Amino acid sequence: MNRPASADAREGTAAGAPAEVPGPSPVSSRSRGRFDPRGLWPYLLIAPTVVGAVLLLGYPLIRNLLISVQAFGMGELIRGDAGFVGLDNYREILSDPELWEVVRRTLWWTLLNVVLIMVLGTLVALMLQRLGRVMRIVVTSGLVLAWASPVIATTTVFQWLFASRLGVVNWALTRLGFTSFEDFSWTANGTAAFTVLLLIVVWQSVPFVAITLHAALLTVPAELYESARLDGAGAWRIFRSITLPILRPVFGLILCLEIIWVFRCFAQIWAITGGGPDQATTTLPVYAYRIAQSLHRYDLGAAVSTLTVLLLLVVLIPYLRQMLRQEAEE
Repeated sequence: MNRPASADAREGTAAGAPAEVPGPSPVSSRSRGRFDPRGLWPYLLIAPTVVGAVLLLGYPLIRNLLISVQAFGMGELIRGDAGFVGLDNYREILSDPELWEVVRRTLWWTLLNVVLIMVLGTLVALMLQRLGRVMRIVVTSGLVLAWASPVIATTTVFQWLFASRLGVVNWALTRLGFTSFEDFSWTANGTAAFTVLLLIVVWQSVPFVAITLHAALLTVPAELYESARLDGAGAWRIFRSITLPILRPVFGLILCLEIIWVFRCFAQIWAITGGGPDQATTTLPVYAYRIAQSLHRYDLGAAVSTLTVLLLLVVLIPYLRQMLRQEAEE
């Protein structure tokens, strides 16, 4: 007697024979190969930022490199016929003894500013943690206002404060018994001018460091601090063993940003001293600007700017590599 095919199939399956797996339908195959426009959304969202970065950063950098290998003075700027000279501009600027003095001064300027900014910013951030709610709001508001003030406006206020005759600083020091500061000109002395510029840059930078670190400190679990205090750890030991290791990436990022910001600082120096007196406050950005604008040697100015970027990379790359290595180990 002939059995139905369906019964044979059921018996085969029950006996352990592998059942046939249905292949993909033609419809699913076609839909899998079809272009899905939703996959473009992430790229479309970041496209304005990428295009803006290329136009605002990439083009000036390429243009600066091109000018640095050309003979580009006032005549070439007007006629538009700059010629290629290779590395002659770099040889000329590297043979100038003043360049190396400016490099030394720029490194010293960056080191002093960054150390003061990081130390004071960290202390203010730790202080904000201990303040009450009302005082924390008041201090944070003051920091935000100081940080949001335009650079030139803040620099102008410091010019008034340190004015030789009507300045508040000279008036206060004279009243305290320092009679040598009566009608004292802060911008006529190299060390004094350097000190004023140092105060301006630190004043403008500490709020950013303090607010950022305070926000990062809020992410540290309070239980860790409580356990450390129960074990008898002091404030310095808690900071060194708990706060610093947890916030090391944040400290590293802020440190890199401050090095970049201080290294390329120009507006404050130019507005207060113009690089003087006797080149005492001339850093690499000011040096490049003076060569380009005063001597109309835009090719040499571009070469100094390129060397500034390379020197900044030399300073930052070792630390960035160390920071990335630490993150990989964690």
